Amino acid sequence: MCGIAGKLNLAPEASIGREEIATMLRPLRHRGPDGEGIFLDGPLGLGHRRLAILDVQGGQQPMPNESRRVWVAFNGEIYNFPALREWLQGRGHTFRSRSDTEVILHLYEEYGEDCVQHLHGMFAFALWDGDRRRLLLARDRLGIKPLYYSATPHALLFASEMKGLLADPAVTRSIDETAVRRFLSFRYVPGEATLFQGIRKLPPGHCLLVEAGRIGEPRQYWDLVFPLAKADLPFREAASRLRELLQRSVVEHLQADVPIGVLLSGGVDSTAVLALAANAAAGRLQTFTVGFDGAADERPFARSVAQHFQTRHHEVTLNAEDFWSYLPSYAWHMEEPVHEPPAIALHQVSRLARTHVKVLLSGEGGDEAFAGYPEYPHLLDVERVARWLGPARHPAAVLGSLAARCLKHPGLERYSAALDLPLEQHYFSRTAGPTTFFNARAESVLQPAFLHTTGIDPAPRMLGNLPRRPAGQTLLDRLLYVDTKTWLPDDLLIKADRMTMANSVELRVPLLDHRVLEFAASLRPEFKVKGHETKRVLRAAVADAIPREVLLRRKAGFPVPYRAWLRGPLRARVEELLLPHDSCVQRYVRPEAIAQLLRANADGQDHGPEIFSLIALELWHRVFLN
Repeated sequence: MCGIAGKLNLAPEASIGREEIATMLRPLRHRGPDGEGIFLDGPLGLGHRRLAILDVQGGQQPMPNESRRVWVAFNGEIYNFPALREWLQGRGHTFRSRSDTEVILHLYEEYGEDCVQHLHGMFAFALWDGDRRRLLLARDRLGIKPLYYSATPHALLFASEMKGLLADPAVTRSIDETAVRRFLSFRYVPGEATLFQGIRKLPPGHCLLVEAGRIGEPRQYWDLVFPLAKADLPFREAASRLRELLQRSVVEHLQADVPIGVLLSGGVDSTAVLALAANAAAGRLQTFTVGFDGAADERPFARSVAQHFQTRHHEVTLNAEDFWSYLPSYAWHMEEPVHEPPAIALHQVSRLARTHVKVLLSGEGGDEAFAGYPEYPHLLDVERVARWLGPARHPAAVLGSLAARCLKHPGLERYSAALDLPLEQHYFSRTAGPTTFFNARAESVLQPAFLHTTGIDPAPRMLGNLPRRPAGQTLLDRLLYVDTKTWLPDDLLIKADRMTMANSVELRVPLLDHRVLEFAASLRPEFKVKGHETKRVLRAAVADAIPREVLLRRKAGFPVPYRAWLRGPLRARVEELLLPHDSCVQRYVRPEAIAQLLRANADGQDHGPEIFSLIALELWHRVFLN
């Protein structure tokens, strides 16, 4: 795990100076405190900050091939690199290190830009082919590792974090108001856009080529396919095959020359990862969890699991004061105003872990692969009810919506809308739809000028045909596809990367091995959800490996009590941040709407997500613009 940055001047005669790259690397030091490397070749500069995990003594980057004509700066881990190395040696390639980075260079020599097809793992890299004067940028299939880029009139710049790009004076800090609108709509910024007009995300599963002074368009090399013809497997056999895939993935994710720990919540996903790691790890594992002052949390369950597997267990407590104090740093590290209060808990627990280990395994991704969120069975219920109602579903939706507004029940309002609308109109992602606050009330709460610029409801236009893919598929497959393309990379994985790397810890997510997701996508929907039982095949796959009380638990994760904190001990501070006439969010949201939102929340209505979203947006402005 590392941080990369670089710049390519589009005019071949315009050279790059060392200090230009060093300046881009400085704000990325937390991603790689173990060393720095810079490579210059005329118009190209590559930079690297290293967090040494494999081949600690060797493996310095940027790394060249034997001829020193191909160089790479790489962030991530390639889990199948031992097999790739053996195959490449059989093809006559010579290796000078024990690192996974070197296989990328030799695969490029064999396959060119198609080398990415052979890599299993999490990665973002920049590869320079000096003979062809070609730059290749690539990002892993799911978007576990980040990569941003900016095209100025004279150069292409890229970095693991936007801070590296913003260090260059040619990259302006102009706000993309459409992206701000999308943030309010989704609670994160989906797609390639960022809040800066001139900075883009390289999408997951994409490459970008720059050659002969021309910046190409991102090219997709992988997508998650939900086949129409599902695997013809009995349920037990599917669970058995999944168990083999999971065990192989966890074993691969244990590769390291430094200590490894496991993030533990006491739920199915993290316990399954711990159980499979305990089968394969040499020595006693260490586990880490976080609890919350004055609130029920996961610690009792995590302790029980840790005791069951005889780990060295560590805990940390997060209180309201810790939560509030960290928010400016949260804005700086996240770089995008993501509504993700559990991210602060993740930061606290990874800071604790850093004193013991350098790598953490996590159960992130189980819900996305195996339909673990409650929205999925609820929407399947809605689909069944809509079929039963037939033509009567429209008046039922209207009555349901009216009842939801009278009862102030946002869940009922959302599912009533789903009765009578096609998926692309009611499901923006698991956190957003037309009934969520800033979408349903856009005309009354958003500033008129902002609304005029961005439109009342840009979310369906942003999603395009995403909810319609894969064509002809079941509702569950379509829901999972949307969330894998939006919520997963642009919320969950941003949180996972930024909060752990803020503490110079590498987070690995074995449940998001692309082969696991492809296998899950091949299974019949009822193998994942039946009635209100979720993640059925995953639970069956690990049933003999984890305690029964964990197997039967409902999903909880890191249940940060931020809603209670915002209406209780932090209420005055929230008002001091958002209500002054010069607050930044008031350029988007009417001040009277913000005041009403805070009053309603204090009176017992749940507006925690909207308030935290405004806090995140306000602090983002203050950190990056003011």
